Amino acid sequence: MARLIRENGLKAQQKRGYKKTTDSSHGCPVVANLLDQDFGCDGPDQKWGADISYIWTAKGWLYLAIVLDLYSCRIFD
Repeated sequence: MARLIRENGLKAQQKRGYKKTTDSSHGCPVVANLLDQDFGCDGPDQKWGADISYIWTAKGWLYLAIVLDLYSCRIFD
């Protein structure tokens, strides 16, 4: 098999390696989980969620941040 691959000029396509983007084993203080997976609420402005992500575009990295009111599921900009 190796000889046939070599004779035909074929090469294996390498899979991209895994890139770790978060270091969870650090010595910095960790904020308490106040919601503890309880996302229900009785009215607006009681519980909020947020997330930050990044997206590769033709012009480079763009960062996306959202804040979500868990009562109305409205995303604020």
